[in-house]
Amino acid sequence: MAAMANVAVVGTQWGDEGKGKLVDLYTEGADVIARFQGGNNAGHTLVVKGRKTILHLIPSGILHDNKICIIGNGVVVDPVVLIQEIEELQKGGLFPPHTKLYVSEKAHLIMPYHKRLDMAREASSKGKKIGTTGRGIGPAYEDKAARIGIRVCDLYNESLLRERLQRSLNEKNFLLTGLYSEQPLSADEIAAEYLAYARKIKPYVADTSLILDNAMRAGKKILFEGAQGAHLDIDHGTYPYVTSSNTVAGNAACGSGIGPNVINNIIGICKAYTTRVGEGPFLTELNDEIGDYIQQAGQEFGATTGRKRRCGWLDMVLVRQAVRTSGITALAITKLDVLTGLDKVKICVGYEAADAEFTHAVPADIDLFGQCRPVYEEFPGWKESIPEIRKLEELPANARRYLQRLEELAGVPLNLVSVGPGREETIILSDPFCD
Repeated sequence: MAAMANVAVVGTQWGDEGKGKLVDLYTEGADVIARFQGGNNAGHTLVVKGRKTILHLIPSGILHDNKICIIGNGVVVDPVVLIQEIEELQKGGLFPPHTKLYVSEKAHLIMPYHKRLDMAREASSKGKKIGTTGRGIGPAYEDKAARIGIRVCDLYNESLLRERLQRSLNEKNFLLTGLYSEQPLSADEIAAEYLAYARKIKPYVADTSLILDNAMRAGKKILFEGAQGAHLDIDHGTYPYVTSSNTVAGNAACGSGIGPNVINNIIGICKAYTTRVGEGPFLTELNDEIGDYIQQAGQEFGATTGRKRRCGWLDMVLVRQAVRTSGITALAITKLDVLTGLDKVKICVGYEAADAEFTHAVPADIDLFGQCRPVYEEFPGWKESIPEIRKLEELPANARRYLQRLEELAGVPLNLVSVGPGREETIILSDPFCD
């Protein structure tokens, strides 16, 4: 019998790869689901029994009974969103009675001034926008790195909370009023607001690192859930058009408080084409009727922002780099069904620049990246409907050929192929929890 493994799930592109559905699916084989980075800028869309649910902060495993769901120390937490999601899940009967939710006492909080600064900066960028969601994620991580952040545990030490809040506001109000012509914020008002939140979330606050350690010692299976995608990573992404945290699999350990040696398998989620929200170079982008077709067929609108996603052909340079930087052991392909109906499909296998070629890495220089030209391989498309298919060999021959080439280029095997939005519309090739 194969040994049981702990699994991390990460995106291989610019986010929106379908991690929500996949985490929800993998949760069936897990005991504990832990989010390890990001904030409520995630938008994990789940369709279960025809009902769509969007989670921005709480792990996607929350819809399953008898699970432990953890928001790790690497996540920045907006208590307003946390409380709202808990209440909406409970109201909708979607918070199973025997499932536990825990929030790390060491997680940093998103404060009102973080959101105000986020929006003010983006508004003043004048054509140099990053494409932030405006949720305060970046400024919260800034304060964390500057050692002036406020953590969940600080909510339960009122004198410390007020002291840190006032110290932060001295700086933040100076920026808001002097640089952005915004109104100042009141420390007393924020303190009262957040102390009220503290009472509501107290049942969920815990040392989540210990919970994870105890679970692993008891032989439980852990699923580590990332947000965004590898190319939005603060170090390894297309900087500066990135998020404010490390989205690669290595942060699953740091962002949840466990050792890296306990993660056995890393599943990279890869959409059958490429999308991007916000600014930044996108070499395979399709600004034509095919791009419109993919956008509409895939319902490519941001779950968090509602923004229309830019769409283009599958870029395997992005995926190859993600495989390397996250140590991906297998790929899960999503939204293959969206390509149905196209006469031809393409895969980008490299980039060409004036005096350079790139096949396994994205140029670090963002200007050079933008000047590159994609090199394509072209494949015949398929017309047959595929959402009802549950075996790889039953897919249309052209769809199988496309997947085979994708697998060859990635250098890792396929673990799963999603052929529709529903949980059941999936071809499962292997169990990620078997080491």
